[in-house]
Amino acid sequence: MNTMDIISKLKNHEPTILGQESYRESSVLIPLIEVNGETHILFEVRSSRLRSQPGDICFPGGRLDPTDASELDCAVRETTEELGIARSSIDQVTPLDYMVMPGFIIHTFVGKITDQGKMNINKDAVEEVFTVPLSYLMNAKPEKYEVHFEVKPERGFPYDRIQGGKKYNWRPRKLDEYFYYYDDKVIWGLTARILTNFLTLIHKK
Repeated sequence: MNTMDIISKLKNHEPTILGQESYRESSVLIPLIEVNGETHILFEVRSSRLRSQPGDICFPGGRLDPTDASELDCAVRETTEELGIARSSIDQVTPLDYMVMPGFIIHTFVGKITDQGKMNINKDAVEEVFTVPLSYLMNAKPEKYEVHFEVKPERGFPYDRIQGGKKYNWRPRKLDEYFYYYDDKVIWGLTARILTNFLTLIHKK
């Protein structure tokens, strides 16, 4: 195969994330609602009956389903299922940045809930919902802590085939964890990272 054949085969390729087919993809929605004329962000408290992260604070969202037409449709579907609202109650859904983590891709969106009075939350997934004024969050300074990860190759790793062997200088990895506090609620983890990115985008614009 000559150079021109290679270029011809690849010239219309649309870049994706290398190895994306092996990643678990999810979508979440940052729901904006009006409370007494002021914009609030709605958060969920995960049900204590869930096996994964019970009691944690999160945004509506979940894993992409084969029936979802797009990442946006997934975020909307999950929000309707968890909050018990109609699709027509979710408006102006806008894509934000997506997050890539080991084994995961999380697509994030923001949208307006236009009829929160008709919520009928799914108690199997959601313990409760609460809102925080956007103005409060925009002026809040979250606590930030570093989480460091240890590189630990599996048993039988072929050290003899790499420069430095067992003394190879692995690049350490760290993750910034943010903590927001509102009344008795603690917002941290993935939700806090998504929230921080959203607030940063607003400040930049």
